[in-house]
Amino acid sequence: MSDHPSVEDDTVGTAPPAGASGSRSRPTVSVVIPVRDDAPALEGCLRLLARQTAAPDEVVVVDNGSTDDSAAVARRWGAVVVVEPRVGIPAAAAAGYDAARGDIIARLDADSRPGPRWLETALEHLAAAPHLDALTGTGVFHDLPRGTRTLASVGYLGSYYVLTHLAVGNVPLWGSCMAVRRVAWLRVREAVVREDGEVHDDLDLAFKLGPRARTRFVGDWRVGDDARSLRGRAQRRKRLERAWRTLDLNWRESPPWERWAERVGASRSSEPRRRARR
Repeated sequence: MSDHPSVEDDTVGTAPPAGASGSRSRPTVSVVIPVRDDAPALEGCLRLLARQTAAPDEVVVVDNGSTDDSAAVARRWGAVVVVEPRVGIPAAAAAGYDAARGDIIARLDADSRPGPRWLETALEHLAAAPHLDALTGTGVFHDLPRGTRTLASVGYLGSYYVLTHLAVGNVPLWGSCMAVRRVAWLRVREAVVREDGEVHDDLDLAFKLGPRARTRFVGDWRVGDDARSLRGRAQRRKRLERAWRTLDLNWRESPPWERWAERVGASRSSEPRRRARR
């Protein structure tokens, strides 16, 4: 088997090449979903994507060594299927972004549950601020009891955003609900970690985009999410260990104080330009 990802099915649901002319007034959009042995969850995610008020131009499902019928589910919903034999979300996500042809690359996980205006909301924010490189949202753990789902979601994701913001020197990304412009991905695609499956790919991408990247957190842009990653001590320990590994690898290249110095310097240098436009 090849060490490189391959596109199994690109006959349906594909977007025109970025920048192609036509009657479309908005940017083209690809939605990337990595999956490994999660066919039932993927079915639900793709069903919800089919009900979007702003339809994606293509959906790219990355089959990351599945032994179930995840790829068959993706094809049934008209998705492009990319096969990535290197097991691990970093390799799978990067393969999906590489294959995506839209001007905007939106990202969901197989267990994400986007509402009907999920993609429309992202497009509205990106159209209103063409300088933005990326958007990131939030979620609610839909499979927890009603009395605890909001509290658990705010506690978990709130901690993630606050702590990793300090570590990254910029707004971090959350892979279950995010979007990045294709031109931004192309700038950093050679730098992101692909081979190490014990790295958080979304956090690593935020690091690689850098402290000068223009990334926005949108609090009301949310998805339903599965709380499986929080269940059990082993799962929580694994996520924490991956977070520390991601931080360690990136801090070796640029520690947080250097990142914040660069960010503050970029903000100061752009202030005269902002005043001139007023």
